[in-house]
Amino acid sequence: MKSFDAIVIGGGQAGPFLAARMVEKGMKVALIERKFLGGTCVNAGCMPTKTLVASARAAYVARNSAVYGVNIPGEIAIDMKVVRARAETVTMNARNGLIGWFAGMDGMTVIYGHARFEDPKTVSVNGETLTAPRIFLNVGARPVIPGLPGINDIDYLTSTSIIHLDTLPRHLAVIGGSYIGLEFAQMYRRFGAEVSVIEHGPKLASREDEDISDAIADVLRSEGIDIHTGVSDIAFARSSDGITVATDSARIDASHVLIATGRKPNTDDLGLDAAGVISDKHGYITVDDRLATNVDGIWALGDCNGHGAFTHTSYNDFEIAAANLLDGADRKVSSRILAYALYIDPPLGRVGMTEKQARASGRKIMISTRPMSRVGRANERGETKGFMKVIADAETKKILGAAILGIEGDEVIHGIIDAMNAGTTYPALQWSVPIHPTVSELIPTVLGDLKPV
Repeated sequence: MKSFDAIVIGGGQAGPFLAARMVEKGMKVALIERKFLGGTCVNAGCMPTKTLVASARAAYVARNSAVYGVNIPGEIAIDMKVVRARAETVTMNARNGLIGWFAGMDGMTVIYGHARFEDPKTVSVNGETLTAPRIFLNVGARPVIPGLPGINDIDYLTSTSIIHLDTLPRHLAVIGGSYIGLEFAQMYRRFGAEVSVIEHGPKLASREDEDISDAIADVLRSEGIDIHTGVSDIAFARSSDGITVATDSARIDASHVLIATGRKPNTDDLGLDAAGVISDKHGYITVDDRLATNVDGIWALGDCNGHGAFTHTSYNDFEIAAANLLDGADRKVSSRILAYALYIDPPLGRVGMTEKQARASGRKIMISTRPMSRVGRANERGETKGFMKVIADAETKKILGAAILGIEGDEVIHGIIDAMNAGTTYPALQWSVPIHPTVSELIPTVLGDLKPV
């Protein structure tokens, strides 16, 4: 049996950085990764997909360049092999950077294999037994495959496998109208595929307010994406030239099907029972406000704990654990203000409460919206789709939440994220002097237009 000061299971965006901090403190750490360092973000999420989004936007801009007085003769062709290779290069550079970083650390042992608990202080991997007083789980999540009729009879894609395509689908059917599915839908439409989105719920991006969901659908429809919502029945069958997707309202002749119906934690084969670690009915490991499980000496970080399914929340889990365990702090998950983005074009930046949540809270609230068509920078850039929306507490004057669907919305939202984290009231922000011409310069204007509801 090999002994360590700590064992980290999973090489995503929390565990490896925590392992590095512990090594800096002189600890002996084992980092166990089943497949690739970097987790979903580096290998099948943020980095490759946003690289693909950038290629798709380049194609879109080129096709629409005449609007700006730039004439490109001939057809805009897409070389999917080059597109794929570019995304793969970005992934490999990041992955290899992590490999090199850890290789240079004395006290760090990186082990590739499948780890399972033998007891609360012991795990087995590759036939070896390892023990440590502290064990951290950062095992991530994977796509959910629903039990739909005929799904096992077709060759479907997931968010992991679709990034390796080096040919262009004739017609991509996306099953699921949430964030992952919508990004791939617009991306492949811009590459030149016909695209249909099939969503069980009544709206796309169901987490958002209805006006945001409707605006997202308008953006996608304007680019020729076929959207089906409120679909109760879906079945698949092979056809002579692809896959038939039959719903209760339509029949789609697709060449490829992307299943984007959610994700589930990679906790079902960890041997949690042997350690006595409790998880909920969905497989998410139950943790307290400081990310500790019910078993002393075991923590769960990142997607597997159900407290955020984003790279930045996973990394923040590392920050919380490191601050509490190594720096004598007392940081809590409940102090985190959730923010995220949807990377369609234009992107959606989101922070805090939706209007629906704010109304349900019983607070007296104020709301302000402004269409991007009334933002000078958006007009100059010729990108006026979407709008800005802010919700505030009428009594405390604190900002409760915001949504910016529009050009650079994923960047502009950070002004509001920072203000919310600092506890700044909205009247204080109205006195800021922003740079012109920018999209962010309209934040004080939107705040000045807040009205009670």
